[in-house]
Amino acid sequence: MQTKPNKHKINIITLGCSKNLVDSEVLVRQVEAGGLKISHNADSIDAETIVINTCGFINDAKQESIDMILQFAQAKQEGKIKKLYVIGCLSERYKEELKKEFADVDEFFGVNNLQEIVETLQIDYKKELLGERVLSTPAHYAYIKISEGCDKKCAFCAIPLIRGKYVSKPVDKLVNEVQLLVNKGVKEIMLIAQDLSYYGYDLDGKSHLAALLKKLSAITGLQWIRLHYAYPVNFPMEILDLMRSNTKITNYLDIPFQHISTQILRNMRRGNTRENTLSLIKTLREKVPDISLRTTLLVGFPGETETDFEELKDFVREFRFERLGVFTYSHEENTSAYEKYEDTVDEDVKTERANEIMELQAQISAELNAEKIGKTYRVIIDKKEDEYFIGRTEFDSPEVDNEVLISSEKELKIGEFYEVEIINADEFDLFGKLA
Repeated sequence: MQTKPNKHKINIITLGCSKNLVDSEVLVRQVEAGGLKISHNADSIDAETIVINTCGFINDAKQESIDMILQFAQAKQEGKIKKLYVIGCLSERYKEELKKEFADVDEFFGVNNLQEIVETLQIDYKKELLGERVLSTPAHYAYIKISEGCDKKCAFCAIPLIRGKYVSKPVDKLVNEVQLLVNKGVKEIMLIAQDLSYYGYDLDGKSHLAALLKKLSAITGLQWIRLHYAYPVNFPMEILDLMRSNTKITNYLDIPFQHISTQILRNMRRGNTRENTLSLIKTLREKVPDISLRTTLLVGFPGETETDFEELKDFVREFRFERLGVFTYSHEENTSAYEKYEDTVDEDVKTERANEIMELQAQISAELNAEKIGKTYRVIIDKKEDEYFIGRTEFDSPEVDNEVLISSEKELKIGEFYEVEIINADEFDLFGKLA
């Protein structure tokens, strides 16, 4: 680690989800406007001031945040840094407890304290910069947070406790934000929220997602729009016609089903049933035949039996999701599941079940990928690693999905699109050459 940190630099370390990433990017814009430099390196002390943007969602994420605080609290004790601030979800949820445990932290801030954070860093807060960000992603793609908070009452989830009620960002502000990013070279955006399906309901009781998509797709220069985290209940079916007819809206949908057992779904307070889930999946694939579905499942919820788990595995086998992730249940304080149920499923059993699902998904993914061999896809290039250019099709989101590894003597440009023929495949990667 460096021993002479720069007093004119702030190191902002972001943990957790893409929504946290957006919050950090907004903070960076304010900091840079104040004349300071920014780094994002958790492994190097190159700044006198450290800001840790934490996650407080589940136990593993909370532990990662705590470990990071401990690391830099030790650095402060050793005189390697001068100021340490903690912001974000963990700080919002456990501020008073953290204050008692971490005396070396100068101040804790929650998730809606941008102005206070900026002013504490001795920078003039500039309201006119709202909507502007400094991207920490590659310059050709960005995450767009279309709302804050969540009104759902899922038994296992602490997000409403942390982020508050659902608040939709106005369409015109989102269009302006995206236009600013496109002007700087962004070609792909990922729309994110705790629940895309609910966008607009807090305003007038109906979904505004289709209207937003129409406005965004009209922006010249924007190539791909990708949808993340759409709640299955009250899913806005009208967006499927847009997805099928509008080439800018990728045939990709991240829709977390969590489980298929009606009893477990009821206990989770998901407002859903097995029958409704199967009907929705059928409609999605009929309306958009080429759709790539990413879902998330939760195993080990209190009361989940072997029968429930076998039903979940059968569901995965039958519907062969293009992309799938698994979480193990985390018994979170102040959630309804914490108050109503005992954490009855052994941690080893939770892990075994998650591993079984992912082994099953690996086989499915390998088979689906093999079907792509010999086909040609439009691919955006994200980076170069060793002898490969690394890209993605419209069916894959950055960081979480498959990549296309391309061997090419021709130098491919980062952020540009190319027609690529798939020549080989494995469980989670495709291999291609220029068509």
